[in-house]
Amino acid sequence: MKLKLAAILPHPPIVVPEIGKDEVNKIPETFKSFEKIADLVSEIKPQTIIMISSHNAMYYDYFNIAKGKEAFGSFKKFNADVNITVKYNEDLVNEIIRISKLNNIPLGTEGTMSLLDHGTMVPLYFINKKYTDYKLVRIGISGLDNKTHYEVGKIINEAINNFDEDVVVITSGDMSHKLKADGPYGISKEGIEYDKKVVSLLKESNFKKLLDFDETFLSKAAECGHRCFVMLGGILDGYTYKGKFLSYENVFGIGYGAFTYEVIDEYVQLAIDTINEYVNNKKIIEIPGYISKELLNNKAGVFVTIYKNNHLRGCIGTIEPYRENIALEIIHNAISSCSRDPRFNPVDKSELSQLKISVDVLNKAEKVESIKELDVKKYGVIVSYRNRRGLLLPNIDGVNTVEAQINIALNKAGIDVDDEYSIERFKVIRHEM
Repeated sequence: MKLKLAAILPHPPIVVPEIGKDEVNKIPETFKSFEKIADLVSEIKPQTIIMISSHNAMYYDYFNIAKGKEAFGSFKKFNADVNITVKYNEDLVNEIIRISKLNNIPLGTEGTMSLLDHGTMVPLYFINKKYTDYKLVRIGISGLDNKTHYEVGKIINEAINNFDEDVVVITSGDMSHKLKADGPYGISKEGIEYDKKVVSLLKESNFKKLLDFDETFLSKAAECGHRCFVMLGGILDGYTYKGKFLSYENVFGIGYGAFTYEVIDEYVQLAIDTINEYVNNKKIIEIPGYISKELLNNKAGVFVTIYKNNHLRGCIGTIEPYRENIALEIIHNAISSCSRDPRFNPVDKSELSQLKISVDVLNKAEKVESIKELDVKKYGVIVSYRNRRGLLLPNIDGVNTVEAQINIALNKAGIDVDDEYSIERFKVIRHEM
């Protein structure tokens, strides 16, 4: 699976128009945030949504993850005739449980609530209006410490990466419930301080600082979602992402905060930033601060491919690494792809918004003795004769046979089909927008 988006949302039932009616107008920014996140989910079209809800079944020393094939929920207790039915992703649930056992984390399906909780249903109400083709994983918090919640998040992260589907994580939790003297829970200085600190930290994407909050302080602040936020930090640990603050309101004496964390593929983002800088300013970009050690400490051949309106617009790369790391390999090949591919004119500023970029990182090539060892979807090919070499990447639209793949590579290198050329195959890790 691939994590595409994480979001923090509150869960006031009154934000649902059938429940809140005119009260919805008192929290307009919160309402807009729900719709914004629903729009993002509908654009991503994830196969799975992971819902971390502070109102799922909660136990002092145990994390519950909902079991079963499907579940049902209703807003009937809020006097609204609105129902939600979901299907669960049992494979991902089982994988999270498996990894939890390996890490001695008490997590499982015992004590699952049969009905969906409102912390789950409020976000899904908005999402389901725009997208429904997903399976759900519903997990709650526990009475265990913040560090353990962060570790559970890292376990969910690992499980996500063990599958090949797109995932969105929604964290459903309110902030302090003690923000106004005339609110339903009164006011406390800890509540006001809590929301100020947490909103600031979440704006900065500084999840690890959330681990430092004292339990006594959290209790006096009467927060609802802190452990959910911490768990989300564990899920995002190791990803490159862009955080965005959407809204914060406390009209009813309860803090409602909304944030998104859009996971970016640093390989593709680096190619995009490089191309934009070079086309706009004719400058070679410095390595950005978001680049991880993976790109700074490793070397590999890299191809950068540019598409416009689903048609090839440029493709240049290196079979073997020429630069000191993958980041520099991407930068220089992205510039070549947008400006030096002899088949195309250089990319113009007016085209930048229309481009799609992919980055292929090549594994080491190996010689083959027969085309029976090739697979047009799985392997790229390199053909060599004397001082000429031609390469074609795997899994290219319109190239459906090994013979076609080899012929294109031969033509690119100017090698005749009757020459005694050699063949190598290689795998790639493809990064796409």
